[in-house]
Amino acid sequence: MIKLENISFDHCIKCTVCTIYCPVARATHHFPGPKQSGPDMERLRIKSPGLLDDSLKYCTNCKRCEIACPSNVKIADLIQSSKWRYFRKAFRVRDFFLARTDLMGGVATRASFLVNFFIKLFPVKFFLDRFMKIPSERRFPRYAQGTFRAWYKKHRKEQEAFAEKAVYFHGCYVNYNNHDLGKDVVTVLNAMNVGVIVTDEKCCGVPLIANGYIDKARKNALFNIESLARSASESGARIVSASSSCSFALKHEYPNLLELDNSAIFDGLDYITRFIHERFEKGNVPAMGPVPVRAAYHSPCHLERMGGVMNTIEVLKKIPGLELTILHSECCGIAGTYGFKKEYYKVAQKVGDELFKRIERANPEIVITDCETCKWQIEMSTPYRVEHPVTVLARAIDGKKL
Repeated sequence: MIKLENISFDHCIKCTVCTIYCPVARATHHFPGPKQSGPDMERLRIKSPGLLDDSLKYCTNCKRCEIACPSNVKIADLIQSSKWRYFRKAFRVRDFFLARTDLMGGVATRASFLVNFFIKLFPVKFFLDRFMKIPSERRFPRYAQGTFRAWYKKHRKEQEAFAEKAVYFHGCYVNYNNHDLGKDVVTVLNAMNVGVIVTDEKCCGVPLIANGYIDKARKNALFNIESLARSASESGARIVSASSSCSFALKHEYPNLLELDNSAIFDGLDYITRFIHERFEKGNVPAMGPVPVRAAYHSPCHLERMGGVMNTIEVLKKIPGLELTILHSECCGIAGTYGFKKEYYKVAQKVGDELFKRIERANPEIVITDCETCKWQIEMSTPYRVEHPVTVLARAIDGKKL
């Protein structure tokens, strides 16, 4: 039955600008475009769910259609919700494990050396390709030894000494793969006289939503809302995240896709560069040395949807010696777990092809981006190393080599 509070598709004026800006529609004829798959078909799906077709599965949920839409239609949300509302969910081992980053990370970080070694072997890649439908060309991110949370526990007392604090939602990538990014967040915030609080959290839910595990995503979301709200209330601190996709999920996917009330954290949650930029504007700029590096900046899709790209650019401009080229806005194609699935791998690479060419033409020493999966895609598809904006800022503060 139609939900009267969610009929944004009726605002569609048929201009097709969303389809023009859709990177997947440009890459494959299997996806007819956001307008047809979203507003047009939603009217028919409400009357007859049997009209659903597999073309919906090609949508990456990059949100570029929503950025382009002049009528503020939640096109990507319509498509995503239709996937799990109307499709009959078939269990797939691959999707189960791709969706459960806490489970996989908790196991892999206990034997990271072995996991990182075996995942690169041809027989393992062959098995994953043939039986799990994970393309052999796809490169997996390395797992760290132990967790970021374990590191933080050793440094908690140092953070409690600061008068001002921020609650840091670190996310799965920092916790299981890249502890250094979490440490860089601490370095930057401490240099601005802000302590870091790490409270209990679960996966933000992005991979669960993408793979159709909506009930599990809701459970995680409810846990995160309650935990973050309690910690922020007790400390009087704002909440920050250094993952653009985690930030987007916490702020927008929870109410729009999961239909949960996140008002307890909505106004108090910032993507990290917005938090930093606001303090820079008030004069709280830490001492920085030069970072003489030629860099190209790629803006992630979800950060663009939040309107946060300019905060990152303004922060990067404050770094002495950084030669920054801002790349034309393009989707990298990986879309979280989408690019790890064999049936979508070629589409993902074709979507990202124009971005890879633009990076090559910019001829940087490094690429900078706010999104961990964009980092994986760019590093796999180009010869360039990718760093987070906070990492570049931390190197300007601590003087270590980038």
